[in-house]
Amino acid sequence: MEQGKPARDRLIIGRFIDALPEPVIVIGAADRVLAVNAPAQALFPALRPDDLLARGLRAPDVLDAVARARATARPERATWLERVPVERFFELSVAPMEGPQSERTMVLTLRDLSEARRVERMRVDFVANASHELRTPLASLLGFVETLQGPARDDAQARVRFLAIMREQAQRMTRLVDDLLSLSRIEQNLHLRPQTPVDMVAILRHIADTLAPMARDNGVVIKLEAPCAVIVRGDRDELLRVVENLVENAIKYGASEPASVNRTVEIMLTEQERQCVLSVRDYGPGIAPEHLPRLTERFYRVDAGQSRAKGGTGLGLAIVKHIVARHRGRLGIESKPGAGATFSVTLPLQAS
Repeated sequence: MEQGKPARDRLIIGRFIDALPEPVIVIGAADRVLAVNAPAQALFPALRPDDLLARGLRAPDVLDAVARARATARPERATWLERVPVERFFELSVAPMEGPQSERTMVLTLRDLSEARRVERMRVDFVANASHELRTPLASLLGFVETLQGPARDDAQARVRFLAIMREQAQRMTRLVDDLLSLSRIEQNLHLRPQTPVDMVAILRHIADTLAPMARDNGVVIKLEAPCAVIVRGDRDELLRVVENLVENAIKYGASEPASVNRTVEIMLTEQERQCVLSVRDYGPGIAPEHLPRLTERFYRVDAGQSRAKGGTGLGLAIVKHIVARHRGRLGIESKPGAGATFSVTLPLQAS
């Protein structure tokens, strides 16, 4: 009967920690694994009962914390960063249970802080980028104001020239603030899926007509191919914003580039089973592969100088990504240098 006691104890421990939502590992003498619950097993598939902890969890900071807790019989905490196969950041709590020091059972509780760390890093980057984007036009405005109040007070030509630049910088800040507010509103409502029937074909025609003067000024031809009507569930204003951003980007940064042989922007809408696919294609210089994964990051630009010169805020594709996510759709980007770029948005159709 006594020989079966360790097995029963291990079974009881295993059932107990399986009921816990956070990853938990229980180790016994010589740091051998007694039990691993499902969340911990998912994080560390190499962990096996009766194996040494060091064999399945190769983290010196963790092993040091376990050694300290075993030696002092007091709880210990540790953090560590795991870079392979993907970067993850963990916080560990080690607590000893009653028993002789040489056989003391230790309970390891883990918290995966990777997402919180990523969000915090994004927040810090966002604040830094927003501050930088606002600081430049503000400094320019202050400089021109001081010049107009001082040396150029009576210079009519300088006043006209400086006021035009100040107006341009103020408009740049207005666009940036508007985009930041739009992004904030979309993020606040990200969990609320829009339910209003919206005709995507009407939106495409409206945007094609609205951007026709810009296309004409840039020597670009807009071609639209769509069925008679395609109804999705959505927010009309937000979907207008998506199409406008994608088509405007194609005109500004694709078809109108000097290297573009074919100065056409193609807008195509097709229906598939229970969904529609909107694609906006240009035949411009294309985008290098290393930029593609980051295009929807806030303030990320392939060419920052060109983007600012053309009135871009660096937030357009971030807004597109969040709107598409709110509509439970998908955003796809395909491009090769010298072969243009295609941005596609897949949206679920309204159920008939």
